[in-house]
Amino acid sequence: MTFDLAMPLTLFFVTLVSLFLNQKTESKLKVTLDEKEFRTRDAVLLVAVMVVMISLIAFLRDIVAPLMILFMFSYSALLFMFTYVFTNRRWYLAIIPPIVFILSYVFLRDTSLWTLHLVNIYAVIFAILITLYIGSMFTWKSTLIFTALLTIVDIILVLITGTMIEAANAARGLSLPVMVTVPVIPLISMAEGIQFMSLGLGDFFFAGLVVTQSFKKYGKKFALLSAVSITVSFFIFEALLLTYRFAAFPGTLMIICGWLPLVAFKYLKKAPAS
Repeated sequence: MTFDLAMPLTLFFVTLVSLFLNQKTESKLKVTLDEKEFRTRDAVLLVAVMVVMISLIAFLRDIVAPLMILFMFSYSALLFMFTYVFTNRRWYLAIIPPIVFILSYVFLRDTSLWTLHLVNIYAVIFAILITLYIGSMFTWKSTLIFTALLTIVDIILVLITGTMIEAANAARGLSLPVMVTVPVIPLISMAEGIQFMSLGLGDFFFAGLVVTQSFKKYGKKFALLSAVSITVSFFIFEALLLTYRFAAFPGTLMIICGWLPLVAFKYLKKAPAS
C-alpha cells in the first residue's frame, strides 16, 4: 500500500496552530464582530454562498481578471483586518501585509520562489486566518449544521458534478494560494517527476473549525484527540487514494470521518440509560 506522511502532518500542524491562536484571538475578534454568532440560517446561508462562489469560479475559469481581482481583494482584506485589529487599529501598519502580498504575487508569481514556497506559505496563513475569523462566530449547534451541509455539498461538487475540481484548477492556474501542495513522503517518482498532493483552504478551515469548536464544547483534551483522529482518518483515506489512484475525493468527508465518531461517543456517553 502507498501512503503519505507530509499532507496529514501538514493538516495536523495547521489545525493545532488554529486551535492555539483561537484561544489567544477569539476575544478580540468577537469585540470586532460585535459578539455576532452564527445561527442555523447563517450556517445554511454560508454553505449556499460557498456553493455559488465555487460555481462562479468554475464558470468564469476562462475570464482571468475577475477571478484574480476577487481572490486578491479577499486575501488583502483579510490580512488588513487581522493586522488592524492586533496592532490596536494602526491602519498604517495594517496596510503593509496586503501590500507585501500583492507585490509578491505580481512580481514573483512566475518564479520558483513563489510556486514552490511562497504560495504554500500564504495558503497556510490564509487557512489559519479564515479559521480564526469565521470560526469565532460559530456556536456548537451551527457547527454541526454547517459541517453536515458542507460535507454533503462537497461530495456532490467533487464526485458528481466535478465543479469543485474545475474551480480549484481555475484558481490554481492563476498561481493563487487556494491550496497547500506538498510532495508525497516517502517520495514517489513518476514519469513527470515527484508526485505531489494538494488540499484546499476550505478543507483546512473545516478541520480547524471542528477542532476549535470541540475545544469550546468539551475542552482541550477532546480537541487534541479530535485533531489526532482527523489526521489518522485523513492518512487512511489518502493512502487508499494513492494506492488505488483516485483522481480526487472530498476532503471534508475524509476529515469528518475522523471527528464524527468521537462526537457520537460523547453524546452516547451522556445519554441517560433506558
